[in-house]
Order: sequence, then structure tokens, then C-alpha cells
Amino acid sequence: QVQLVESGGGLVQPGGSLRLSCAASGSIASIYAMAWYRQAPGKQRELVATITSGGSTNYADSVKGRFTISRDNAKNTVYLQMNSLKPEDTAVYYCYADISSYYRGRYWGQGTQVTVSS
Repeated sequence: QVQLVESGGGLVQPGGSLRLSCAASGSIASIYAMAWYRQAPGKQRELVATITSGGSTNYADSVKGRFTISRDNAKNTVYLQMNSLKPEDTAVYYCYADISSYYRGRYWGQGTQVTVSS
């Protein structure tokens, strides 16, 4: 059984920073791509950032220059450093991972709330 557990969400003022973490656990053989998605109220889930097993990254235009995705392969963990936060970044943030366990599958975390407000 593979699980993704997120942490680090919360309430922050505009211009502030937060760091999200997502740790994968269970019977894991390999972790391929990892990513962060977000879903704001009344909107569809959208891709925020991705990182390959080799460390190549991609970002949504709305977060480029403000957010940084990284991973620690030894800890099976992916991070999202969020700087210069804006109210429009308010959403539930979900971790995603493409993992080979007993079979290869796509896994999601439970979500963590990020609220940017003064």
C-alpha cells in the first residue's frame, strides 16, 4: 500500500512564504515524476509544478519565478517552496506521484489547504 502524506499548509499574508512537503511511504520500488496540483473553490484542479526523477522541472506560468519544486529521492519526498504568495494562490494543494510498487500507478495525497489573506 502506497501513501502520500502532505504537510506545511496554512494561513499566510500576501507576500509571505510557505513550504509544502509530501512524503511517499509503503512498498515503493521506484518513483518517477512527482508534481503539485491545486484546486481553488469553484475551479478545476490545475497543475502547478512537476519534477522528474532526474530533477527536471516545469511550472505553470502563474507561479514561475515564485514557486520552486524539489525532491529528495532518498526520503521519497517532494517539496514546494512558495514565495511572494498572492491571494489567488489560495487553494487546496495536492501532491501527485507516479510510483512503481507491486504495479505502476498514479497516487495522490489528501490535500493541504493554503490560504493567502491579510
